[in-house]
Amino acid sequence: MENGLSFILHATPACEVKDRRKGRVVEVKVAGKSKSPLSSFVAMRRFVLCLSFLLLGSMVAPAAITTPESENVLIVYLSRTNNTKVLAEIIHSQVGGELIALELKEPYPENYEQIVKQVARENETGFLPTLKTEIEDIAKYDVIFIGFPTWGMQLPPPIKSFLKQHDFRGKVVVPFNSNGGYGAGSSFQTVREMCPMSKVLEGYSVKGGNEKDGVMLGLRDARAEQARDEVKRWLGRSLITN
Repeated sequence: MENGLSFILHATPACEVKDRRKGRVVEVKVAGKSKSPLSSFVAMRRFVLCLSFLLLGSMVAPAAITTPESENVLIVYLSRTNNTKVLAEIIHSQVGGELIALELKEPYPENYEQIVKQVARENETGFLPTLKTEIEDIAKYDVIFIGFPTWGMQLPPPIKSFLKQHDFRGKVVVPFNSNGGYGAGSSFQTVREMCPMSKVLEGYSVKGGNEKDGVMLGLRDARAEQARDEVKRWLGRSLITN
């Protein structure tokens, strides 16, 4: 037994290599009974060549990553302090596709305390703000990345507007998040609930800035490079990379 493979030697008239990937069972067939020292040598040489080819092939793992076509990928994000924007640009550098920032018809106030109160009211009442950004033909995208910050430990209302506005049936939805250090809250779960007919993959979440403490852009320099490495690993786990 080598590298999860089992070898079966048959005395048959041909040299073949069969790799049953699921069971990892490999059959190596070599020439039949030898009629002379020369034919015996030839048979053994064929066997060694077949076995060498087989072992070389077993060292290369079968592709486990699905690469989406770039034109079928959409990356949509909401970013107030540019941390989610940094993540969106990192993802875009890895998978390509179209990169779109969500904007509102009536922007939120610049003051932190005011936006906190407004978002809390919207969450309580279920109000969904109107988006300025329009995506005309979302049907042409197969994979949709959706990025957002954590607001009040919930999914931001503008992202709820986006999810409510479009049909995501049959699509692969990939959420990603930046936050002030308290995690994604219930946001990933809300995405799953609002996209019941989609395949929602594992989300990525990272600490960005902390606007409450006056730290706006946290994902820069070394932290941005660390996030880049984490995103690459996350994309590999999510089966989305180039």
